[in-house]
Amino acid sequence: MAWTLLNFLGRALIAFLFVSAGIAKITGPKPFLDHMAEHRVPTVLLPAVIALEIGAGVLVLVGWQTRWAALALGVFCVMTAVVFHLDFADKVERTQFVKDLAIAGGLFALAALYGRPLAA
Repeated sequence: MAWTLLNFLGRALIAFLFVSAGIAKITGPKPFLDHMAEHRVPTVLLPAVIALEIGAGVLVLVGWQTRWAALALGVFCVMTAVVFHLDFADKVERTQFVKDLAIAGGLFALAALYGRPLAA
């Protein structure tokens, strides 16, 4: 019982990060579009990013297709770190880089756990 609750709490916290980010991009896309353009990322990708963040975030929350949703979000976090946070001279960017990789690591661990019969 306690492990089930802990599992849900962890998934809910991860889902909150991504779902709220996706909603923020819908309600106020301009800073995100500007940031994408600044890093030469095609802004036409913003709807796909929103769909990934909200869609995979909800899947992680409800525990359906969690392995694939967590894997997709983990890859997304690694890509985000490499594309947007490579200015290691800037302490904030360096911290964001490490945080993105840490979140990816947690998502990869979640994906691995949900590949096991007892975790589903």
